[in-house]
Amino acid sequence: MARLNIKPTRMELLKLKKKVKSAIRGHKLLKDKQDGLMKTFMEIIKTAKSLRSQTEGELGGAFKNFMQASSVMMPQVLESALLFPSAKVNLKVRTKNVMSVYIPYFDLEQSGDILNYGYLQTSVELDIALQSLQKLFPKLIKLAEIEKQAERLAMELETTRRRVNALEYKMIPDLTETAKFITMKLAEAERSTKVTVMRIKKQLEKKEADSV
Repeated sequence: MARLNIKPTRMELLKLKKKVKSAIRGHKLLKDKQDGLMKTFMEIIKTAKSLRSQTEGELGGAFKNFMQASSVMMPQVLESALLFPSAKVNLKVRTKNVMSVYIPYFDLEQSGDILNYGYLQTSVELDIALQSLQKLFPKLIKLAEIEKQAERLAMELETTRRRVNALEYKMIPDLTETAKFITMKLAEAERSTKVTVMRIKKQLEKKEADSV
């Protein structure tokens, strides 16, 4: 808490009081925003944790099948089978404003079949692995969407937290301390003026009495 370098005048005191009111109002708004961001952030983190656990389990199963397929197939045959996939994806990104934070949403469109090879020389494990990956892909995109949302919210949450702390522990105390100091100085000046006026009044009264 530090006193600002401001002249102790009534005009400056009025300005300070207005600034204190604005700072307090701004602090409340930012605190409400911080609470709202934190609530949304925790909900997203909970969803992301659940989806990541589910996705990692399914992805591990798909990789296991793929490793089994690669162990029983010739490398040239495996490479040839994966060389010209007919499956296509189209990803569109849109944003939504959540408490002044633009968080992304991914819209995925899939077309075609990932199995674009003959079945004579390929293994069933490869079919299962590729079909699992194709089925899992929307979940991976959803997980990326949620984690990107969490990242954006975390950045805004940190910025808002810093602003709240700056107002609560720096700006408002400094303004309040300065306002108190100016109020005290004005009160001292007012008392000094009253004493001076009373002294002059007594002197005038004494002169009038002596002249009679």
